[in-house]
Amino acid sequence: MNKQQLAGVIAVTFGAILATQAGAAQPWMNPRLSPDKRADLLQAQMTADEEFSLLHGHAPGMMSARPPNMPRVAGYFPGVPRLGIPDIWESDASLGVANAGRKNNDDATALPSGLALAATFDPKLAYDSGAMIGKETRQKGFNVLLAGGTNIAREPRNGRNFEYLGEDPLLAGTLDGASIRGIQSAHVASTAKHFALNDQETGRMVASANMSPAAARESDLLAFEIAIESGQPNSVMCSYNRIDEVYACENPAYLNGILKGDWGWKGWVMSDWGAVHSAAAATNGLDQESGEELDHKIYFDQPLREAIASGQVAPARVHDMVHRILRGLFASGVMDNPVKAGGLDTAADGKVAARTAEQGVVLLKNDAGLLPVAAKAKRIVVIGGHADVGVMSGGGSSQVIPLGSLKLKPQRGAPIWSSGVIYGPYSPLKAIQARASGATVTYVDGTDPAAAAAAAKDADIAIVFATQWASEAMDVSLTLQDDQDALVSAVAAANPHTVVVLESGDPVLMPWLDKVGAVVEAWYPGANGGETIAKVLYGEVDPAGRLPISFPASVDQLPHPVLPGSDQMVHGAQDATKPFDIDYSEGSDVGYKWYAKTGKTPLFPFGRGLSYTSFAYDHLMVKGGSTITASFRVKNTGKTAGIDTPQVYLSAEPGRTQQRLIGWSRVALKPGESRVVTVTADRRLLADWDDSAHGWKLAAGDFKVFAGPDAATQALTGDATVSGASLKP
Repeated sequence: MNKQQLAGVIAVTFGAILATQAGAAQPWMNPRLSPDKRADLLQAQMTADEEFSLLHGHAPGMMSARPPNMPRVAGYFPGVPRLGIPDIWESDASLGVANAGRKNNDDATALPSGLALAATFDPKLAYDSGAMIGKETRQKGFNVLLAGGTNIAREPRNGRNFEYLGEDPLLAGTLDGASIRGIQSAHVASTAKHFALNDQETGRMVASANMSPAAARESDLLAFEIAIESGQPNSVMCSYNRIDEVYACENPAYLNGILKGDWGWKGWVMSDWGAVHSAAAATNGLDQESGEELDHKIYFDQPLREAIASGQVAPARVHDMVHRILRGLFASGVMDNPVKAGGLDTAADGKVAARTAEQGVVLLKNDAGLLPVAAKAKRIVVIGGHADVGVMSGGGSSQVIPLGSLKLKPQRGAPIWSSGVIYGPYSPLKAIQARASGATVTYVDGTDPAAAAAAAKDADIAIVFATQWASEAMDVSLTLQDDQDALVSAVAAANPHTVVVLESGDPVLMPWLDKVGAVVEAWYPGANGGETIAKVLYGEVDPAGRLPISFPASVDQLPHPVLPGSDQMVHGAQDATKPFDIDYSEGSDVGYKWYAKTGKTPLFPFGRGLSYTSFAYDHLMVKGGSTITASFRVKNTGKTAGIDTPQVYLSAEPGRTQQRLIGWSRVALKPGESRVVTVTADRRLLADWDDSAHGWKLAAGDFKVFAGPDAATQALTGDATVSGASLKP
């Protein structure tokens, strides 16, 4: 045995001795016991006041008296030192540890937007990204991370779509589950949010999202179901909106019936900040009141005690609430692994973010091989988008502000607490200049379309950066703001070799599409985003991203051409003159399903993405039985290596026609190389929700599928017979 092995044996032995000693004094600290057993043992030692201290917590920025040396956090629950329960420090999140940049020397790594991650179609990248921000969470002294965002992009103008993972429930649920697993691998409790039907920001405090139970199960709820069963988050955050006229944070059908009942989820439900409206929310499934200063009362303190005393709330319900919280702290490793701030390395972590961003960039158009930028391009003009400074990021509670960021004033309609429009310090211009050996690279800020056109006229290539800022608490227009359409049109008229690089949080309309040579969707690319964009433009990486959200040709194509509630806003997207209903009559026909049902042609379909090489599909084999299995060959028919993401869709089933993504495979191929990919469908994706039977109904008969590069292209078609079944939730 060498010295290193001996040291390991000693460390393990010493650790076992400490665990035994701790277990004797505090038996709930025995890691060999289940999280449920440990929670039971600990809870038996708690006083009523100690239990209630876990049920309502603070929004620290609004506390009248803050504990000394309190870090900047989103939520705070004081611990119980005598029992070893640590303070609960919650950080805003989704795209990184979001408290950075709001005070001096506070840094963090900005992940690319959720849509960028979704565009990778890669669960491994989702896990790695989650593990990285989980690690940073601990290094910054927090133990609960308010991530990940699970809502599907039902409304393409939703100001928070950049936090989420696209319009398809299988894609969103799969990637969010992987991200949650990554976060919790760092012994941090993760939070799936916002449960549920929180699909727009306009009127989010008062709107009622109304949808049939079957439609909800097959769309928004399916994303949560997949994420929760695969990621096992220890917390779920309920949303501001009402669901069928009942507030989400006190909706028994959703919290008790679906989340805890049908899905058997064992974690705790926390409210969004300011989303609690009564002590009765406890009976209806809410376990913890967050940000108590933002509610009209601290409902889960004295009002809840009084409700128990009067018999309105059963004492057993409070016991269950506390048990769920403690269980989550044990299951996530928070109790066994106290956080200690220090060790942050954003340079190393930025490489993780950059890998995700590189794989999420989507090439939407590339006429005559304009990209990658050719070595013969000696006169390059870069225009607009503050490309000389950095890359845009989305606003709101998920905002990560790395050191050195450019902060502009909030846009009109932004929430009053907005940090403004932030550009991370990762300049695309500098990254392009570093690669343009022997070329002259000129920058024009784009505020004057005529001046930009003049600068572009004699260039070998013109690269226009167009931006769309999105933020929590506001929804967006799909039309580019600040006359950017006029800018792009003017430059393209002057130079047909125009490339448009989009940094956006949602789809955008492109009235100039036919005039430009290439379009690149970079989303909000996060840390090292300038390098990411330049690598794609110069062909150092293949543009492997595929659209996780359909781009409409006009708002008239949408199920709701007029954004519900937009006609009665007062001074911001959170406020409306009165409660209103959003009747989601489209049901589960979200995104590409809506286009397939209505026969409308979007500007770009879900799954769309070009490569610097080409791919071909053949030899489709479809097998039936209890489910569908589709196998086919993918071949790189081009001259360079590349990554493809072939997708398989259900196109028809017995008694119903609805297109559904049932799987995909992501393959990296060298020129001439081929590979057989196989996709097996989750049976829920072949079934329909039967509310009368309270389960999934899989009809027997012939099922038709197709394989293709996107939701609108049927490269290969096939069918198979599937046996019927009734599936419990």
